[in-house]
Amino acid sequence: MSRTAIVWFRRDLRLADNPALTYALAKTDRIVALSVAPDSAARRAYGAASLEWLELSRQALDASLRQRGARLRVVSGPAPEALAREVARCNATLVACNRDWTPSGMLEERAVGAKLAAAGVELHVSEGQLLVPPGAVTTGSGTPYSVFTPFSRAWRGAWIASAPLPAPERIVGYSAVDEEPLQDALQSPSAATSMAAHWTPGEAGAHERLQAFVDDALATYDTDRDRPALPGTSSLSPHLAWGEITPLQVAAAVNAAHDESIAWPFLRQLAWREFSYHVLHAHPQSLYEPLRSEFSAFPWREDAAGTAAWSAGRTGYPIVDAGMRQLAETGWMHNRVRLVAASFLTKDLLVPWQTGEAVFRERLVDYDPAANAFNWQWVAGSGADAAPYFRVFNPATQGVRFDPDGTYVRRWVPELAALDARWIHRPHLAPSAELLRAGVVMGETYPAPVVDHAEARTRALAALASMRRPR
Repeated sequence: MSRTAIVWFRRDLRLADNPALTYALAKTDRIVALSVAPDSAARRAYGAASLEWLELSRQALDASLRQRGARLRVVSGPAPEALAREVARCNATLVACNRDWTPSGMLEERAVGAKLAAAGVELHVSEGQLLVPPGAVTTGSGTPYSVFTPFSRAWRGAWIASAPLPAPERIVGYSAVDEEPLQDALQSPSAATSMAAHWTPGEAGAHERLQAFVDDALATYDTDRDRPALPGTSSLSPHLAWGEITPLQVAAAVNAAHDESIAWPFLRQLAWREFSYHVLHAHPQSLYEPLRSEFSAFPWREDAAGTAAWSAGRTGYPIVDAGMRQLAETGWMHNRVRLVAASFLTKDLLVPWQTGEAVFRERLVDYDPAANAFNWQWVAGSGADAAPYFRVFNPATQGVRFDPDGTYVRRWVPELAALDARWIHRPHLAPSAELLRAGVVMGETYPAPVVDHAEARTRALAALASMRRPR
C-alpha cells in the first residue's frame, strides 16, 4: 500500500537543502506539498510587503514543484485544523516540516503536533532555518549568550560545514487530492513596493543573487558594505527570511569562493542574524518589550508630526530621508542607513522603538521577526549587547562619511540632486547662493530639519539620565 506524506512548507520555500522534504521522500511513496495561508491573526504579524513576497515566492515554489511532478497546495488556516483536515483527505501517515524558531512558529508547531498525535499521525520536525539553533551553544554557566562577540566565537566553532542537500529531481505527487488553485486561499495584499523592478522572489532568484554577490561583491564586502551607494551587500535578507535559501547554502558558497579572511566579515553578519534568534528564543517578550527592564521607565515621547515626517522621508536630514524613501519604493533599506534612520527616530525624536519596528514590519520585504525587533532594540539601547545609549548617530556626519559624494542621497532625494557634495548632507546650512544654484528652497522644495540634532542629542542624554535616577 502506498504511503503518503504531507510536506508542510512554512518559512522554507525551497526544494534544495530542505531536510523535511528529503525526509518525507525517503520515508514515503508520494507527497502532498502544502502551505497554509495566514489567517487574519497571522497576517497582522506581517506587513504588506513581506506578504506580497510570500505570495510571489509560493508561486515560484509551485512552478518548481510542477517541473518535478507535484504542485503546491495552499489551504486556509489555522494550521492545526488545516493539516488535520488534509491528513484525512489524503490518508497521510506523516507530516514533515522544518522548524520555525520564532515564538509564534514554535507555538504553532506544538499545536499541530498535538492535533496530529490525537489522530495517530507523526509530525517530524527538521532543522534548517539556522546554522546553529538555540540551545546548541551556551555560556560556560549553561545560559544563553547575551553578548555578540563571545556568541560569534562559539557559533563559529559549532556549525559543521556540511554539503547542502540537493533538490530532488523527481517528486511523486498525489493526484487524487482535489487540488485548489494556488490563488484561491491566498489574496494578494498589493503592497506599495515596486517588487518586480527590484527583486525576484523565489528559490531561483535567491541563488542568482547569491552567485552575483559571490562573483562581484564578496571580495570587497568588508570595505564596501557600509557605503549605501555601492552594491556592496548581498541583499539576500528577504530570501533568507522566507527560507528560499539557507544559511548553510550561503556559507558554503562564500567559503568555497574565498579564504577565511575574506569570508568571515560576511559570515559574521550571518552570525549576527542567528544571534537575534538565540536572544528571542531566550526572551520571547523582546519582540514587543525592552529586553533591558530599566528601559520600561524611559521617558519616550509622543511626536506624531515628527514620526510622520520620518515615515515619509521628510525630516530635513537627507541620509534619513533617502533611506525611508528607498524603503517605501523597494521594501528594503541599506543596513548602515537603517541604523541612522532608527537612531534618528529613537534618539533625536525620542519616539519608542516599537513605533519604528512596526513601520519597518509593514514595509520590509525582508521582514524577519527576530532580526527586526532585535536590531531596533540594539539601536535604541534597550536590547542585548546594545549600542550605548549615548551613541547618538549624527545624520549629517554619517552621510558625509558613508555617502561622501552624495550619490545615494541624489538617487532617493532628487530635489537635492544639484547640490554640491559639500552641502548635500547639510542643505539647511548651505549658503543662499548654493541653494539658489541648485534650485532648492528650504521649507518648500525640501523641508527644514524637524529637530536640531545637537539639541536633540542633549535631550536624549538627559532622558537617559532621568531614567537612571532613583524614583
